[in-house]
Amino acid sequence: MLAIRIGLVAAVAVVATAVPAQAQQPLREVELGVTTSDGQVLPATLRLPPGATGPAPAIVLVHGAGPGPREDYRAEAEAFARKGIATLAYDKRTDGYSMVQRDYAQLAGDAVAAAGVLRGRPEIQRDGIGFLGISEGGWVAPMAATRDPDAAFVITVGASGVSPLRQQSWAEAVKAEHGGLDGSIVDAFSRTLYRLISGLGMFPEAYHDPAPALRALTVPVLGIWGAKDIQCPPVESAAAFRSLLAASYTLRTFDGAEHALRTTTDGYDRGPDLAPGYPELVASWVGDVAAGHTPPTSAEGTGLQTRTSVEVPPLAWYESVPVQIAALLLMLAGFLGFALSALWRRAGSPWPAWVLAATGTVAALGAPVYLGWLQFTAGGTPTTNGTIDAAPLLAGRPLVWLGLQALAVIAVASGVATAVLLHRRGTGGRVRHGLLLAAGAVFAVWAFHWGLLLP
Repeated sequence: MLAIRIGLVAAVAVVATAVPAQAQQPLREVELGVTTSDGQVLPATLRLPPGATGPAPAIVLVHGAGPGPREDYRAEAEAFARKGIATLAYDKRTDGYSMVQRDYAQLAGDAVAAAGVLRGRPEIQRDGIGFLGISEGGWVAPMAATRDPDAAFVITVGASGVSPLRQQSWAEAVKAEHGGLDGSIVDAFSRTLYRLISGLGMFPEAYHDPAPALRALTVPVLGIWGAKDIQCPPVESAAAFRSLLAASYTLRTFDGAEHALRTTTDGYDRGPDLAPGYPELVASWVGDVAAGHTPPTSAEGTGLQTRTSVEVPPLAWYESVPVQIAALLLMLAGFLGFALSALWRRAGSPWPAWVLAATGTVAALGAPVYLGWLQFTAGGTPTTNGTIDAAPLLAGRPLVWLGLQALAVIAVASGVATAVLLHRRGTGGRVRHGLLLAAGAVFAVWAFHWGLLLP
């Protein structure tokens, strides 16, 4: 037994000496506050490398989309700090940032203010401070660097080289195809629906152009993507960086990594660990830049992007929100008004008119409700990047969508039949029949717009 104990103690000692001393020491954390230009004070945590003997280079972590508690970036902050780079993570502002309101210039100003806090710290290398933007922060961090004359570098992780709405539409289409969807519902779910969301004012900064900030950068840039990123188009984004950046850049795409550089098998699951080599790359690159050694321009790795993003134009006047609301009200007034009027007066009407009223009502209400339900239930979780489950499917179409398409076809055919029969018979009730046929004509255009009449 004594020999076994001696052996175990020796093994533990070997393992302990094999672990870098820096990794064994606790990080020093300092609670600070970042005062924004509009007077908000954002709580922040500064993490310092263990055992540091002099001023350290530092990274300001810039948030991705959504609510931004600094705790969300603890893994990155601690990993970089243990590699010798101080990190400052701050809570994202709540006043001025929401589903219907955000301003990337304002968020960039918050990041610049955070960098200013670091420059007042004796533990920080004053000329070695830069910004690291994750996801949405990949649009903000370059803007911050162009506004901060003392910025030393910019790092982006999972940054998109296209506009936010174009990126989101691409991501939703990829998600839909991953769920087995095919045909018109993919475009309706990922493009038509999001154009309407943007038109409703629920997608602020939808058409932000990342190009001006990237072109204006004069400091070294490190751009990092996960090869299996399904939230932003990694191949197109890396290509955009290469074409737009005039400053020295280092672009790297990590195999086996997802949008936020966590480990993954397919881009949809999100492991708890940062991609192997990611913290080491950031630390060594920042260390070189802070020491005055600009890394040579290079690009390595490639993403697994299978779909090309496409531009998502704003709604034209004839498909604007007021026009769509008016169309929906007209359809419901025509369909339901016909049914109520006919029942009240007990007047005869051709049977296709009843079919048009019934199928048109269900399709007009059912399509937006179903698409909204798909969008609502397709969100991500702490361990996933968002999936869509529309089963059961038939030839890539959800049975619910096929049913709505069938109703739309029947409604249009019934409208034509109703018009023909009324013309032949000269049946009375011209007002209610006229309103019904007007609703049917509007429905045909509306159903085509939303893909119900497309394969």
